[in-house]
Amino acid sequence: QAQLEESGGGLVQAGGSLRLSCAASRGFFRNYFIAWFRQAPGKEREFVVGIDRSGTMTSYADSVKGRFTISRDNVKTTVFLQMNSLKPEDTAVYYCTAGPGLSTRRQEYGYWGRGTQVTVSS
Repeated sequence: QAQLEESGGGLVQAGGSLRLSCAASRGFFRNYFIAWFRQAPGKEREFVVGIDRSGTMTSYADSVKGRFTISRDNVKTTVFLQMNSLKPEDTAVYYCTAGPGLSTRRQEYGYWGRGTQVTVSS
């Protein structure tokens, strides 16, 4: 059974930074692309960023380009999301997900963590 567990969320002021982590079981981790989605209250869950198995290919939503950075450590079987210059509109529950390819469509991902709350105050 695939397991994904997010951590690192919290409350931060606008302009601040947070680093999210997504830990996965070893056997599962090396076989899947990993992505982050987020869902704000009353809104659809949206793609934020994704990374391939080797960590060499990434894809970012336009809204976070230049501010967020994704990386993965295949030894620690963890994906990191460094979020800088945070804005109030980044407030959402952030979900880690895994799938067979790098897609912006949530339907392409079959495994999801429970999410971690990120709140950015103005």
